[in-house]
Amino acid sequence: MENPLPRGAATTPTQYNINAIAKLEHDALSRRTLTERLSDVITKLVGNMGFLLAHLILISGWSLINLRLIPGLKPFDPFPFGILALIVSSESVFLTIFVLISQGRMAHQSERRSHLDLQVGMLAEQELTTILQMLQKLCQHVGVNVDSSKQEVQSFSKTTDVSKLASELEDKLPEK
Repeated sequence: MENPLPRGAATTPTQYNINAIAKLEHDALSRRTLTERLSDVITKLVGNMGFLLAHLILISGWSLINLRLIPGLKPFDPFPFGILALIVSSESVFLTIFVLISQGRMAHQSERRSHLDLQVGMLAEQELTTILQMLQKLCQHVGVNVDSSKQEVQSFSKTTDVSKLASELEDKLPEK
């Protein structure tokens, strides 16, 4: 065997794979730019129930004060609440930008995972094709009759044309 498994992979393959995936995720997180880190922190802060409740309380309080529903407090932004509209609109623009930055980074990371998954799948297919070809030759050498599954084995023993598969898949999938 030319390329043996790394130490520990043979005895605990599941744990080895978990560690490898965790390392990939940690590496991806450490490669984030300062802007991406900032947008991830802001997205995490605003994407929870506490932020929603704070906004509900703030807007309700603002409305109650400026509609003169709380005696003794002087309105500072009379209806239709121009200052509140300006603040909420500005906040929305900035939050949207931060969310889009985070989503863009996550989409890029997901695309990298998909490429890795495709590469691993293609390697597995190549390895299985080679094993099938070797097994077929071994059966012939030993004299084992495999005529009942010969056509199936021969079709799987051929190398898969990934471009042809992708093209056929594209033709058969429904349009979105």
